[in-house]
Amino acid sequence: MKRYAGVLLSVTSLPSRYGIGCFDKAAYDFVDWLVKAGQRYWQILPLGATSHGGSDDSPYQAYSAFAGNPYMISLDDLIKEGLLQRRECNAVDFGETAAKVDFDKLHENRFKLLHKAYQRSNISQNPEFQAFCRDNHWWLDDYALFMALKSFFKEVSFREWPEDIRMHWGFALDYYNRTLYFDVEFQKFLQFKFDQQWTRLKKYANDRHIQIVGDIPIYVSPDGADVWAHPELFQLDEKNESSSIAGCPPDSFSEDGQVWGNPLYRWDFHKATGYEWWVTRMWHSFKLYDVVRIDHFRGLESYWAIPYGDDTAKNGWWVKGPGKDFIRALKQGLPDLKMIAEDLGYLTEEVLELRDFSGYPGMKVLQFAFDPREPSNYLPHTYTANSV
Repeated sequence: MKRYAGVLLSVTSLPSRYGIGCFDKAAYDFVDWLVKAGQRYWQILPLGATSHGGSDDSPYQAYSAFAGNPYMISLDDLIKEGLLQRRECNAVDFGETAAKVDFDKLHENRFKLLHKAYQRSNISQNPEFQAFCRDNHWWLDDYALFMALKSFFKEVSFREWPEDIRMHWGFALDYYNRTLYFDVEFQKFLQFKFDQQWTRLKKYANDRHIQIVGDIPIYVSPDGADVWAHPELFQLDEKNESSSIAGCPPDSFSEDGQVWGNPLYRWDFHKATGYEWWVTRMWHSFKLYDVVRIDHFRGLESYWAIPYGDDTAKNGWWVKGPGKDFIRALKQGLPDLKMIAEDLGYLTEEVLELRDFSGYPGMKVLQFAFDPREPSNYLPHTYTANSV
């Protein structure tokens, strides 16, 4: 990466009259501002379809490693297309203050508008939509059915679904795809619109020499399409329940540590496949972004495993990750791609060695520099080359 400056701003933090930042005029205005300010990078948070409820709509608990967040679809664009009316959008309650996102009201009301747009779209006759579905069937089919099922079963965890569909059995997939046909197509319509609008915004930025720095969470949601459709990728028992989950150990910031709850990967299985799922995931990410930040990079060297059901991380233990073998697979499958290693937190010599082996730049965060307890390598005069 060349030496340039940039700004970190979540898309959802852009101003909007409709409850949450999205791919509307405010996003294009922000790109124009970046150009005027002499910036070259726009770093964003993950664009994934966030789960609703207990995880507080965190972008690090997405329903899919591949799907986009429907909240980011510009309603203004749908109005221009004639799929929505301005008065319909203005009549919706998105929350009491424009400075904060009310996710409950957003979840309840925004999808009603998006469903109106879908019903008016005649999308099944659109050749671009048909091509999008063909090109993305390898993740889209499972994701769209998963989301339709979430709605059908009143948003409960997929582990509470009937056994046949919970276990992803073929005859159940056929039955529910027929029964929920239009709900499944609605989910595909949302992903099509997301892809259209994001591709247009990214091109606008790239044409003005602004590169997008994306962010992929290392883990996926325990209640998501990836775990439901591909349990073999994760450390699950015969009932697809986790035996241990992700988190981080107790430290000076938290005496109990952190319990994230994500399922852990079966790295032996990934290795046997040449890390195919991960390479595909990274390839897909580079369709969305110019640079990718790998969240929780240290988990590739060693990760903290916590017994399932524990409320704290105190009883966890370190487990070796895929390490250099994983990095080699990424570089072989995706050479010359720009990545950033999120190397924050507790770092051992082994983690630093893996980061240096990868060649990916690590991160320096100025706010971390002023810790009175010990000298800090986040002070600017200590910065090394190949850092972000």
